[in-house]
Amino acid sequence: MATQAPALVIERADYADPRDAADLIALLDAYARDPMGGGEPLSDHARAHCVEGLAATPGAFSLIARRDGEAVALATCFTTFSTFIAAPLVNIHDFAVVRQAREEGIGRALMQAVESEALKRGAAKLTLEVLSGNAPARALYAACGFSDYQLDPTAGQAMFWQKRL
Repeated sequence: MATQAPALVIERADYADPRDAADLIALLDAYARDPMGGGEPLSDHARAHCVEGLAATPGAFSLIARRDGEAVALATCFTTFSTFIAAPLVNIHDFAVVRQAREEGIGRALMQAVESEALKRGAAKLTLEVLSGNAPARALYAACGFSDYQLDPTAGQAMFWQKRL
């Protein structure tokens, strides 16, 4: 008897739906615990307030990938505006596939879903940040058409910096 491949469904999260909210937090926590997410669990504050904060943020959206009903991947994105293009852009803030579902094409399918949602929003480009040591993520992003950002090669590549407040 032939076995059927697990069904993958990717949907936009409804922040008011308890299942979507719980899956979002579980996926985000799994990502946070991963070495590429910092290696620490989500704080109690983040667990309690992340979903409501996303719901209150204009332009925020999350996509959850479920394989046979089980949440296995997450993309959390923010629609903002590109001044040089004078059009919306979508920044992918979180992008994660749980360890047991990696190398199955789920990341690529999730990225395609993000791109589709961005196009629906009229976005002219996608942006994201990635750790230089995260070779699997960098390979996926490159395969999906992402590259280093630069305006003039003599000025170098853009660098993503942060300052905690």
